[in-house]
Amino acid sequence: MAKLISFIAPLMLSNFLQLLFNAVDLVVVGHFASDCSNALAAVGATSSLINLFVNLFVGISLGANVCVAMYYAQDNTEKMSKVVHTSITTALITGITMMIVGIIFCRTALTMTGTPSNVINSSVLYMRIYFIGTPFVMLYNFGAAILRAVGDTKRPMAFLIASGIINAVLNMILVIFFHLDVAGVAIATVISQIISCILVLSVLFKSPEGYRLYVSKLKIDFKIMGKIFAIGLPAGLQSAVISFSNVLLQSSVNTFGQFAMAGYTAANNIFGFMYSCVNSISQGCMSFTSQNFGAGKTDRMRKVLKNCILLETVVCLIMGCIAYFFSNTILGIYSSDKTVLDYGAQVLEYTAITYFICGYMDCIPGALRGMGRSSVPMILSIVGTVGVRILWIYCIFPMQRSIRFLFLSYPVSWIATCVMQFICYVIIRNKLEKKINNQTKYNDLPSA
Repeated sequence: MAKLISFIAPLMLSNFLQLLFNAVDLVVVGHFASDCSNALAAVGATSSLINLFVNLFVGISLGANVCVAMYYAQDNTEKMSKVVHTSITTALITGITMMIVGIIFCRTALTMTGTPSNVINSSVLYMRIYFIGTPFVMLYNFGAAILRAVGDTKRPMAFLIASGIINAVLNMILVIFFHLDVAGVAIATVISQIISCILVLSVLFKSPEGYRLYVSKLKIDFKIMGKIFAIGLPAGLQSAVISFSNVLLQSSVNTFGQFAMAGYTAANNIFGFMYSCVNSISQGCMSFTSQNFGAGKTDRMRKVLKNCILLETVVCLIMGCIAYFFSNTILGIYSSDKTVLDYGAQVLEYTAITYFICGYMDCIPGALRGMGRSSVPMILSIVGTVGVRILWIYCIFPMQRSIRFLFLSYPVSWIATCVMQFICYVIIRNKLEKKINNQTKYNDLPSA
């Protein structure tokens, strides 16, 4: 448990700080923009769509993490190097592609989600500026995944702190002094992304031979890329499809107007803090499971998941209770408008304390991906999370149209997904353990 915590704590802190600095975007426009509620709603209207675009490719970085961790455990520096250079090349290509697609189609996407006419122009401006930074987002995430796979979580955290402070300072300068409002926070975000990307790449250029980055070696090894995508693509598709269900929820929220959108934006940022902790633990579960899986230590794989679930429960219950019982105080950080605060509180009513279930839903797939099984949790998440939410939005929500009833779909979908995931995990784990134990017994037989 001590090693697990020492790995997860810096990762959790770095993710938490990243969200904290990103929250400054919302706090600044929520209090200092020329039209605070409109600006807050405009930035919030983009979050689900940005996640839909970005999460697909960021999820693929998990494949790089698992591959590097497995080869690191096997001390296979040649294959580690191939993973590193294939990953960084892929990150660059996908980042540029996403930038072009995002800039061209953001208005169409916002129109399709029913973004109100008084908000859409500001949302389009924010998204177009944001997508200029996506190549740097991809490079940072793949680079940080490589460092975390070899146990280095402290330096990515330090880089986020540095870039986050710059982001926060630029937010205040560009919005308060230059009155750039939505454009100001978008520009600050892109600059901070560029800085974090440069810092993480500078470390890879000076790393030990196995995972050192050489510009001359940047190319795609299609066999290695196949392994990365086999693990990472299902994770990316899972995140993208779940983000799609959140886009549908955003569309439903949009029908309540800009104050509801602003309230959801604030509440959703609180979810972001909670998920940053959940995701850190699930990444720790994935990394430790993949290393133990590569070394054939099946008993430790069980222990890793148990410890991670215990951590998820404690952390999520503490944060969920704080978010529920102090919702007005916390939401007041983002906006002083009473209507906005009321909508935000409704979003948190059924979701804050039950968030530990979402933690389980994220942790079990982490263990499965660590064992090289990524397609199954993707399918279960699509069926459980997305299927339940779509059913809820189109069949159940119309019977009682309210924000709090809309977001009751969260815990319901979490529970349905967790049940399926746990059953699947037990079946796959038992099969893999039996296979590994049989191989070990065979290898222990005396030679003829």
